[in-house]
Amino acid sequence: MSLSRLSTLAVAACLSLAGIAQAQDTLYFSAIPDDDETRLAERFGAVADYLSQQLDVPVEFVPVKSYPAAVTAFRNDQVQLAWFGGLSGVQARLLVPDARAIAQGQEDTSFVTYFIANTETGLTESEDFPEAARGMSFTFGAKTSTSGRLMPEYQIREQTGEAPEEFFGRVGFSGDHAQTLRLVASGAWQVGALNFTVYDQAVTEGAPEVETAKIIWKTPPYPDYNWTIRGDVDARWGEGFADKVQAALIGMDDPDLLAAFPRASFVPASNEDYAPIEQVGRQLDLLE
Repeated sequence: MSLSRLSTLAVAACLSLAGIAQAQDTLYFSAIPDDDETRLAERFGAVADYLSQQLDVPVEFVPVKSYPAAVTAFRNDQVQLAWFGGLSGVQARLLVPDARAIAQGQEDTSFVTYFIANTETGLTESEDFPEAARGMSFTFGAKTSTSGRLMPEYQIREQTGEAPEEFFGRVGFSGDHAQTLRLVASGAWQVGALNFTVYDQAVTEGAPEVETAKIIWKTPPYPDYNWTIRGDVDARWGEGFADKVQAALIGMDDPDLLAAFPRASFVPASNEDYAPIEQVGRQLDLLE
């Protein structure tokens, strides 16, 4: 082989390795798919740009198709940072050594689930659990959603002494909060449970669904969404990198970025904040 050929191969190899090194320097993050895919891309594309500027490293958003896929991507180091729900965050941290929750929305310290009903049911809002919904059809959101499944199921059992399948005539899973709202509004399901921020956002935007899907009950508050980071990021990006990410998230004050979540601000969080979620998850056999 000629020297010129060897030189060409050597240069190509160096360029290839440089490309791999650059890819490894990219911080990848994901989020549970609690809304439709287009909306998620809009929300988190801008967040990636913000974090890249604050951290001085390339940051890319990686979309996933399901809640379990978000946890798997985090476990497999396909993403190093994720915007999880309460339960999915617990699941992820149990799978990755030294992973920790670093931030949550101001609203996530006292999150609630709305129970909504199609207006044709005749159900109206009350401070008491809607016993009149007995025998009606009911949809959760995603199967491992904290606000769309875990806490509403817990409250159904607490309030009625029965499993959802015993209290309601038919039980299903819509897949995400926005779909729950659409299905209840259309009458496909009579009653459903969803994240309060999704419903409130629909009200703010004047979405037609809120005309036929009304709030009938609100759960007691609980901790929910959180930013969770892998425990090995300091070894890869330098000592104190996790703290730097936390500071960037807490320092996010652009109204447009915050409105995309929607959150008023982000505040510090720790794994201990989510002990109640872990406890309920184990009670309902949703954690291994």
